[in-house]
Amino acid sequence: MAADRGDRERVLVTWIDYDPDGSRTGARLRDAGLAVHCEPKLGARSAGEVGRLAAGAVAAIVSTDPFDRSVFAAAPELRVIARVGVGTDSIDLDAATEAGVAVLVTPSGNRETVADHAMALILAALRRIVEHDASVRRGEWRRGGDLMAWDLHGATVGLVGHGEIGRAVARRLEGFGVHLLVSDPAARDGESVPLDELLRRSDVVSLHLPLARETRHVIGGRELALMKPHAVLVNTSRGGLVDEAALMARLSGGELRAAALDVFEDEPPSTVRDLRRLPNVVLTPHVGGLSEGSVAHMTEQATSHVLAALRGRPPIGALANPAVLSGERRR
Repeated sequence: MAADRGDRERVLVTWIDYDPDGSRTGARLRDAGLAVHCEPKLGARSAGEVGRLAAGAVAAIVSTDPFDRSVFAAAPELRVIARVGVGTDSIDLDAATEAGVAVLVTPSGNRETVADHAMALILAALRRIVEHDASVRRGEWRRGGDLMAWDLHGATVGLVGHGEIGRAVARRLEGFGVHLLVSDPAARDGESVPLDELLRRSDVVSLHLPLARETRHVIGGRELALMKPHAVLVNTSRGGLVDEAALMARLSGGELRAAALDVFEDEPPSTVRDLRRLPNVVLTPHVGGLSEGSVAHMTEQATSHVLAALRGRPPIGALANPAVLSGERRR
């Protein structure tokens, strides 16, 4: 839908919870002489669809829409992409830089919210919350046996990645009396170990890495085989970190106790039907970073980023492609 039309320069908004009339969001754009055009991302979108939506826009406030070279070619007026969140794996940063488009993220906007969700998934998997909920709804009262829950206290928890979110999870784990392992050259807390050792020793493995070429399928068949049969894998980062087919095989074969996933290789996930059949998997729809507070903060921040970038002053700390500042816009 279009919030307003006319001869104003246009801002495309695909973030589903953006308020086009909010005093701290859309109204600020209109006060700056911009038109707000909302096309919420409700499902998977192709680059071709994004290109058609972005054509004529000078800025975009986006979800996980794909921005590849074809999109930049279709939207030659585009000057800034403000991502609500911190992930940029759906945006070709090299192509954006070559096109002179600043890509901005909302750093720290959802750090604590993601950490809360990671803890919720860890506890849901270990305490078997989803399975017990389904059992009670069926009219059962199974307090033990094959639905006996497991402990977090005293467990060895491995964090793969120790950036802002990983450290926030580590802080929360301090109160549970766990032994903390960390696989990250920049680790500040816990016992720092190589990834293979972390996988062999951990009862719970929680992923906190960005998705890049070197991290895609960082947890594949070989890595899953290193994990204990009673271990639990938790992913609140990016689905592409995990080989889902290998994960499903180990979960189905009883070679891995459980998994808790907020993110998937394809979103919406094409494999969710298979995952959904497994009782030892907790699934959420990539909502780890979303809460009333975090969404309000991130949408306000993304709006500020658009306004600053269009004035030629993009905030350096939020730039995902700082090299864009060193060259002239290529059109």
